[in-house]
Amino acid sequence: MTSGVYDIFIAGGGINGCGIARDAVGRGYSVFLAEMKDLASGTSSRATKLIHGGLRYLEHYEFRLVRESLMEREVLWAMAPHIIWPLRFVLPLHKAMRPAWLIRLGLFLYDHIGGRKALPATKVLNLESDPAGRPLKPGFRKAFEYSDCWVNDSRLVALNARDAADRGAVIRTRTKVVEARRESGLWSITTEDVNTGAKETVRARLFVNAAGPWVDRLLQGAVGRNDHSIRLVQGSHIIIRKKFADPRAYFFQNNDGRIFFAIPYEEDFTLIGTTDQDYKGDPQNVVISDAEIDYLCAGASEYFAEPVTRADMVWSYSGVRPLYDDGASKAQEATRDYVLKADGAAGEPQLLNIFGGKITTYRRLAEHMMEKIEDIIGKKGQPWTAGAKLPGGDFDRQGFDGVLAKFRRDYPFLSEAHARRLIRLYGTRAWQILRGAKSAADLGHVFGADLTEAELTYLADNEWAREAEDVLWRRTKLGLKIEAAATAEIDAFLKSRPVAGEHIAAQ
Repeated sequence: MTSGVYDIFIAGGGINGCGIARDAVGRGYSVFLAEMKDLASGTSSRATKLIHGGLRYLEHYEFRLVRESLMEREVLWAMAPHIIWPLRFVLPLHKAMRPAWLIRLGLFLYDHIGGRKALPATKVLNLESDPAGRPLKPGFRKAFEYSDCWVNDSRLVALNARDAADRGAVIRTRTKVVEARRESGLWSITTEDVNTGAKETVRARLFVNAAGPWVDRLLQGAVGRNDHSIRLVQGSHIIIRKKFADPRAYFFQNNDGRIFFAIPYEEDFTLIGTTDQDYKGDPQNVVISDAEIDYLCAGASEYFAEPVTRADMVWSYSGVRPLYDDGASKAQEATRDYVLKADGAAGEPQLLNIFGGKITTYRRLAEHMMEKIEDIIGKKGQPWTAGAKLPGGDFDRQGFDGVLAKFRRDYPFLSEAHARRLIRLYGTRAWQILRGAKSAADLGHVFGADLTEAELTYLADNEWAREAEDVLWRRTKLGLKIEAAATAEIDAFLKSRPVAGEHIAAQ
């Protein structure tokens, strides 16, 4: 930053905003990022949690998007092997759905157009003898098994923000953009702390609108531009008690042409989703509808021998995808590709808007955004993120078991499940949480399940966690296992900590 002026101001602390902040600061740009709520509190924590090519996008001829997504799978897996790992998917053939030859063709393309190296190829399963057939109705005899990856989506956002801050970016959560105007060749942006009401003016050479479902609202409210370029599409998921023991996931076809997944989730549960329907309300008010619950239960019951009912549900979540409005007639046909649009006359400070996108391509989106930024305010550093590890991911992508074994040797008082959970969330930074601990008592108060004072302190001091919801449903998923009554106690503890902001230093 020079003379109190940042190179780039970013509105939005989802995966795209944090990914751009990380890439930009790593190239030498000064960056200020403001998020009006918590990191990943919108769409970025409410996905199906897959790093995938998008097999069904092939039906809509989105070959560029699918190829880019497929190429990113192994790049991202290598960057963060603690929160991203391979997952095999079982796609049972349904005689009333897509023919086997069409699926085989799609999976052939899937295996060969994306530079797959470490992920195993597609194979054919006999469901009458393979364990994957046991939870299914007896009518399913054949399936294809293929590869994609699983991701802890909200942690991916937090780690990008952490790395950006470690490299010098200012990351402010609970900070809303209330006004943005062009003034004396710069952006003058007024932000407001949503808790205290305190306002601050930030000056920047360039403004990036990465507000996700709120991208149009920010344009209209803070900037004063009337732009309607996104199509809001609701996607909902249900979490049920563990439905099957097999470590593989299922890819199911529905009779309306849509697809959905059943995925092992947080050890003890199964995630089922997603839906696709247009959404017209305020994105922060989105909740699963009765019709969506019925749709997912009925779809899953078409395949599983034991029906899925509302009584099986332990949780649900809904998100709003900010898709670029390409005029598709159906929500499920709207492009998942991203569009980057500049706003501003020649010679005045520019506004760059992000429409659409998916979590798999966030890193490539950031690189494409940097190309636009370089054209506008000049080039500084080279692309660098393809081979750079995210915090805690500094080990080989095949080396998780070795890291876990060392962690258990160093802290033998931890249960296997507790140790595994910490390494899965924090990777090698789990050692920072337990630094100096000689016994379980040294980790402090236990708030429920295995959530300790030591872990909460780390999240408050290093990952901008300020409320119980930030911890229970985004930084961890322990909300599935901790009694709701513990929420007030966790809130009180977090509020006793110093406010996390750009002063958070690398630990």
